[in-house]
Amino acid sequence: MSTKVEKFVPAPSSPPPVAATGVILWLRTNLFSGWFNSVLTILAVLLLVKTVPPLIDWAFIRAVWTGGPQVCDGSGACWAFIADKARVMLIGTYPQDLEWRPLVAGILFAGVVAATVSGRCKKRVLTVAWPVLFVAALWLIGGGAGLTEVDQSMWGGLMLSLGLAAVGIILSVPFGILLALGRQSRMVGVSSVCVGLIELIRGVPLITILFMASVMMPLFLPVNLQINNLLRVQVGIILFSSAYIAEVVRGGLQAVPGGQLDAAKALGLSPWMITLFVVLPQALRYVLPALIGRCIALFKDTSLVIIVGLLDFLGMAKAASQDQHWLGHEVEGYVFCAVVYWCICFGMSRYGRSLEKRGPQTNR
Repeated sequence: MSTKVEKFVPAPSSPPPVAATGVILWLRTNLFSGWFNSVLTILAVLLLVKTVPPLIDWAFIRAVWTGGPQVCDGSGACWAFIADKARVMLIGTYPQDLEWRPLVAGILFAGVVAATVSGRCKKRVLTVAWPVLFVAALWLIGGGAGLTEVDQSMWGGLMLSLGLAAVGIILSVPFGILLALGRQSRMVGVSSVCVGLIELIRGVPLITILFMASVMMPLFLPVNLQINNLLRVQVGIILFSSAYIAEVVRGGLQAVPGGQLDAAKALGLSPWMITLFVVLPQALRYVLPALIGRCIALFKDTSLVIIVGLLDFLGMAKAASQDQHWLGHEVEGYVFCAVVYWCICFGMSRYGRSLEKRGPQTNR
């Protein structure tokens, strides 16, 4: 007599404990992993409960969005002040009947930035687009060659901040790379000159350089030679940023493995070809986060030009708050500036992250 053996079927696996998955696991791992972290988490939550609701109430619920100074009672934010002074904060005291010119320049600038950030535009096109953009923007904003000239004392606001930052970044990065290569050079005198220039500039604050460019430099120039204040300040910003970028790039040059140089020499490449096609691309990739950080710092440093008489974005916000009809609304102006600065710096940071993740570019 035969007996039939039933096939063994294991029971289905039980689900994991609730405390070991999902949100609860994340909270236990990141916020309540120990008694010290638990205390810090509770204190942070109490601080947020204490500060966030009043901030939301001031910034949104009781805020005044439209109207004149008389409708702002002080209980909430007066964003009507920003709406009324937006033009001054963006383009300064530029003539109102000619404001279409900085508007067109801003559209062109946004278009070139979008083409650069997207990564779909060929490098050789961007190499031509940026210089053409600067020439076109200078012609539109400054005038001449058929357009009414506008004195540079009327330039200001966000337009001035972006202009100083864009020109500073585009010129200080290659100049900083040249300084870094010169410091590493074995040519007689080149290394000494680069080291002296870098250490001299890094040894003084930017404010000192701006004062030297704005106040002291005209005293040493010939009487017939007149260089406008904006150009002198721009040169000072470029030199200051270039010195710091040179040290960032030098760190990347030192990080390139020696085997790369030996392999390039074995292929018969000249020293200049080794530097341009082997060493420099790898060095820049190593220091890309620090390089983006320096570019962000340069943009924020443009707010210091107010001390030499140029009213940038932050300076125009402060000047707008001195209007006798809008006295007492400095906070709204500074909050608006902080939001704009954060948006631009965050965008630059995200672009830097995209460059880090992007592979070698083949478009030429």
